[in-house]
Amino acid sequence: EVFIAATSAMTATLLSNPLEVVKTRFQLQGELRAKGLYTIHYKNFFHAIYVIAKVDGLSALQKGLVPALWHQLFMNGIRLSGFQIAEERKWNQNSNGEISLIKTSLIAAAMGAVTAYTGSPFYLVKIQLQAQSSHSIAVGTQHAINGTFPTLRNIYKTQGLQGLWRGCTGSLPRRCIGSATQLSSFTVCKDLLANNEVYSIPRGYLNSFVASMIGGIAVTAVMCPLDTISTRLYNQGVDSKGKGILYSSYLDCVRKMYKTEGLFSFYKGVVPFYIRTGPHTVLVLVIWDALKDASKKFKIQKI
Repeated sequence: EVFIAATSAMTATLLSNPLEVVKTRFQLQGELRAKGLYTIHYKNFFHAIYVIAKVDGLSALQKGLVPALWHQLFMNGIRLSGFQIAEERKWNQNSNGEISLIKTSLIAAAMGAVTAYTGSPFYLVKIQLQAQSSHSIAVGTQHAINGTFPTLRNIYKTQGLQGLWRGCTGSLPRRCIGSATQLSSFTVCKDLLANNEVYSIPRGYLNSFVASMIGGIAVTAVMCPLDTISTRLYNQGVDSKGKGILYSSYLDCVRKMYKTEGLFSFYKGVVPFYIRTGPHTVLVLVIWDALKDASKKFKIQKI
């Protein structure tokens, strides 16, 4: 189950990582500065791709790919496989055999909470690498890091074990709510489409595609503000004691963003967020479904 889940997530990440880089840059642009008081390096999604490729080269669009892949292994590999086990044991069903939205959401949220911690160190490095750029187009705090594991070792040496999990408190609500929204909407929508034989393909991949698209929209609406807060917390610099320089806590980040940048600051990068999250959600969940079906057929053939 872990192999199937991790493979689907890591495959999707290979294609969606450039979109993640663009999203991260938008979320950090104008950090804690009022509108009109900062330079706009990235005007829109396509302009951001052009600027990044022009200044830092095409390879810059894949910044943070290695920690992103490791993050998917320790996050979606565990989250999706855990959810699959719960599905197979019918823990998300009512006594009459129907899919329960509440049970599905709770299981998905629980898996999201667990993986907010398991994948946090790699997510920390990923965010900081994706924010890293030439001075002329830099946004947010710039970290002088190079490589995933050397960076993790350095953080451990200078900040201790807790430094590797810095920012995970900001990731917890994002993972819980995002996971519950994504997997519950995907599971319930796919079940409805299959039971009503929409497209005449019961439980087919077209159902998975439509359900995952709906899941992507739902995730974007709910998660964008949480994702922006999480990005800010992970990317901020720290003092000699490992304490955040810009934000002392999750609520402090929310307060400062609202006070200096306004309500819409929580939706910075919403377009690249969906352009990234929509396809990524579709790829992960459709590939996951396909691999699960292939695994079931293989097990049946062995029997």
